Amino acid sequence: MPIDNQFLQQANRAQAGSESDPFTLERYRQFAKYFPGGVRHVLDVGGGTGRGGQELKRLFPDLLITGVDCIPERVASMDPTIYAERICAFADCLPADGGSFDAIVAREIIEHVPGLKIEPALNEFFRVLRLKGRLLITTPNPNYIRNKIQGLSVLSDPSHVCQHYPEVLEFRLRMAGFSKILIRGSGKVSRFLSTWAPLPLYGSYLCVASKW
Repeated sequence: MPIDNQFLQQANRAQAGSESDPFTLERYRQFAKYFPGGVRHVLDVGGGTGRGGQELKRLFPDLLITGVDCIPERVASMDPTIYAERICAFADCLPADGGSFDAIVAREIIEHVPGLKIEPALNEFFRVLRLKGRLLITTPNPNYIRNKIQGLSVLSDPSHVCQHYPEVLEFRLRMAGFSKILIRGSGKVSRFLSTWAPLPLYGSYLCVASKW
């Protein structure tokens, strides 16, 4: 059965917490550490109202950032002085030419993407990246030890329609054509442990993948 985009929009509107997540700016600072050399054109997928883009622009004033979100009112809220272009679209169908971007950032969005749309979305990310460009994704960690102790899972959050084990996401990225894949810890624990401790200690993880 085809997935109803209107239903997905309604589900995303219900995720109000993403607009007030206190760790958002730190996630974008983590992304920025892995930007490729000479980065100029950046695609912010699932950018919401644009809080992360503001942080990227502060770190790299010359960036040309394109913001994408599936909620029209969130796209309208993106600051046009921060975002060179603002687009209402879904990750599996990006209205951009191939090789348009040096980097793509996708903060905590793929757990909200239905399973049948994951591989098309990763293929789109690969298509719109330039050669030697980088994709940077964060997503909740199914192996998070705190959840295991408390009897919780990524899917305990009703807005999460899927979960991504690191080894499976890495495989999917390779199937889409990505290489030089790096996985590091993310989430609030990284404030104290940096990103290099064993992955089960982190509530989410960062995946860096290159088109190369």
